[in-house]
Amino acid sequence: MGSIERYKEWAEEKEEEGKKIVDNAKSEEEIKRGLQVIEASLPYWNLFLKYASKSLIPTYKKHVEDVKRFVEEKRKTLEGGIKGGGEVESKEGEFESDDFYTLVSGLISKSTITWEDIGGLEEAKRVVRETIVIAGLKKPESIKPWTGILFFGPPGTGKTLLASAAAGSLDATFFNVKVGDILSKYYGESSKIISSLYSLARKKEPAIIFLDEFDSIALRRGGEISEASRRTLSTLLAELEGFKSDVKSPFVLTIGATNAPWDLDSAVLSRFPKQIYVPLPDEQACKEIIRIHTKGLDIDALDLDDIAMRCIERRYSGRDIRNLCDEAKWNMIREENKDLEGMADLPFEKLRERRLNVRPLKMDDFKGAFDKIKSPLSEEELKRYDDWMGINY
Repeated sequence: MGSIERYKEWAEEKEEEGKKIVDNAKSEEEIKRGLQVIEASLPYWNLFLKYASKSLIPTYKKHVEDVKRFVEEKRKTLEGGIKGGGEVESKEGEFESDDFYTLVSGLISKSTITWEDIGGLEEAKRVVRETIVIAGLKKPESIKPWTGILFFGPPGTGKTLLASAAAGSLDATFFNVKVGDILSKYYGESSKIISSLYSLARKKEPAIIFLDEFDSIALRRGGEISEASRRTLSTLLAELEGFKSDVKSPFVLTIGATNAPWDLDSAVLSRFPKQIYVPLPDEQACKEIIRIHTKGLDIDALDLDDIAMRCIERRYSGRDIRNLCDEAKWNMIREENKDLEGMADLPFEKLRERRLNVRPLKMDDFKGAFDKIKSPLSEEELKRYDDWMGINY
C-alpha cells in the first residue's frame, strides 16, 4: 500500500472509531473523547490531500470540511458555543510537523506478550532483560545500556516476540514499525517520518522502536540504491548515533530484525553493537513451544521428545511449530465435533450457548499435522548464517 492510500485508510479508521464512540456515548465526557478521536483523523487527511491527484481533491476536501463541521457543531451543542480543544487549520503544509507526529503515533501498540510466551531463546532474553534493568538503575557515567540490538536469523524464529516481550515487561511505549510504514515515494518525507519517530520516542520514554524487515531500509549504500534511500538511511544512522550522548538521556531502545544480515550496510551494523542470532529451536525449546501453544489442553499422551525431534529434522521454526500445534488441535476438534460445519447456520447468540467438545491430544493428531507443515528453509540457507557469523563475530 502506498503512502497516499495509507493516509486515507488511517483517516477513515480514526473517523469510524470516533463516530462509534459518539454514537454510543452515555455521557458528555464520552462524546468529547469521541470528537477528539475524530479530530485525530484530520492530520492524516491533510497528508492525503497534500499528495492526492487533482481529481480527488475537491471530493475529499469537502469531506474534511464536513468532518470539521460535525465536530464543531457537536461541541457547540455541548459547550454552549464555546469551542473546545485546538483548532485544526487546513492551510497546505502548515501542520506538516504535526501530521508526521500523528502518523508515527499510529505506530504505537500495546504489547501483552510476556517472557513466558517465548519458548527457548534464553541468550536473547537475557541480553534484552539485562539492558532494560541497567537502563533503569542508577549507575556510573561510563556504564550505559545497549541502545541498539539487532536480531537476525531465519524467518519465524521469534524476533518479533522478543521485541514485544521487552516492551510488555518494561511497560514501555512500543513502536511496532514495519519498514513500509516509514518509507514514502516522496522525496525527503521518509527522513521526516524517521526524525518524528525518534523525537516522539524520546518524549514518551522509556520507548522501544522495533524495526521489522530492517534490511529493507538499511541495505549497503555502495549498491544500486536511490539518493532518497541514501538520505533515509543517513537520517536513521544519525538518530541511532544520537542516543550515545549521555547517561541521563531518554531511554530509547532500537531493535532491528532481519532475515538477511549480510545485506546490511556496515555503518548500520556498527550502530547495533549487540547482534544476536535467533536460531531455529533446539529440542528443549521445541518442547517449550509445544507446551505454550497447547496450553489448557491435556497433552499427557504426547511423546514430546519424539515430536521435538521431528520438528528439528524438518527444520521447523517457532512459527512452524505453532502452526503444527494448530493443525493438530483442529484434527482433534473435527473428530470430536462432527456437526461443526452444520452449526454455522445458527445465530451467533446460539453458538455462545454451546460448548466445543475437546479431548486429550494424541500422537495421531500430530501425525496428520506433520504432513501439512513444510519448512521453507534448506540446509544451505541455514549454513549461510553460520558463515556470516564466522566473519562478523
